[in-house]
Amino acid sequence: MPIAKIAPSMLSSDFANLASEADRMIQCGADWLHMDIMANIFSKSYWVLVLVPLQDGHFVPNLTIGAPVIQSLRKHSKAYLDCHLMVTNPLDYVEPLGKAGASGFTFHVEASKDNWQELVQQIKSKGMKPGVALKPGTPVEEVYPLLDGENPVEMVLVMTVEPGFGGQKFMPETMEKVRDLRKKYPSLDIEVDGGLGPSTIDAAASAGANCIVAGSSVFGAPEPAQVISLLRKSVEVAH
Repeated sequence: MPIAKIAPSMLSSDFANLASEADRMIQCGADWLHMDIMANIFSKSYWVLVLVPLQDGHFVPNLTIGAPVIQSLRKHSKAYLDCHLMVTNPLDYVEPLGKAGASGFTFHVEASKDNWQELVQQIKSKGMKPGVALKPGTPVEEVYPLLDGENPVEMVLVMTVEPGFGGQKFMPETMEKVRDLRKKYPSLDIEVDGGLGPSTIDAAASAGANCIVAGSSVFGAPEPAQVISLLRKSVEVAH
């Protein structure tokens, strides 16, 4: 079984102090830093807006972290930057994020059905780990072709809330996908994102998730290190 990886979601951090927040999470025991990259206007010039809702949203209705922010953070941190792209055209983001220093590049299967092979090849060519994400309503079978081919992704992110906003409630019905993935792919990194914390981690860990994204439950805690330790212990005990 793959090892536990705890990834605080920087979407819940203090954006005015992103570098120090990143360092604080690593000091608290985090393995990865989860970077949510959302966009609804996808021209190459539209990278840098942060949490600005617009009227013509495509994949999600918010804009968040972009390549310049990743690049700036990379100058201050050697941490694994786990980038989750909620965008319509992920291929357009591969080169900028690769240059910026992203470590992982997870795209949505709903946005990449026609060009995923090219996308995975490009991600790997830039030195990033490719992953695929799926929304709560997307059947888990949609990601199987991306795992069974000659050039597979290396991680699956099962969204346990609807993508686009932090602070939502964990959807326990999504755990069936995690169980199916773990049974079919015993050594796969399986990530879960949305509503994870002390009250929900056991459900995710027992289903087979080993990469845990947690936002408000970590950043809102008086002692983030204790929460990170609890999340890790639950995964290790379950596995």
